[in-house]
Amino acid sequence: MSQTDYRTVWSSESGDLRKKNQNKPSVTSLLPQQQTVYLHRETKGRGGKGVTLVKNLVLSEEDMNALARKIKQACGTGGTVKDGVIEIQGENREKIANVLLKLGYIVKLAGG
Repeated sequence: MSQTDYRTVWSSESGDLRKKNQNKPSVTSLLPQQQTVYLHRETKGRGGKGVTLVKNLVLSEEDMNALARKIKQACGTGGTVKDGVIEIQGENREKIANVLLKLGYIVKLAGG
């Protein structure tokens, strides 16, 4: 490779700014009574292991993480939040539905 093929990389004291949340709008949380939550079961891309997906939530990032923490504690399993969807390990739709109903959400079971 010639000298011109290399890209110059520059970083500041705050690190690589390309990886920071750039222009990501903040989301305000809706009340639980105003939201219909869908619970999906999915195994695709996970080596045959099932996860339960909690979709269609309109929550801020802090509220989403707090809700995921409550659900994980109620189910006794692990999980994560990815792209506005809460993923809980295992088939726990009934437990998750009970937790969400107690919090005031409208819950619908979707998928297999």
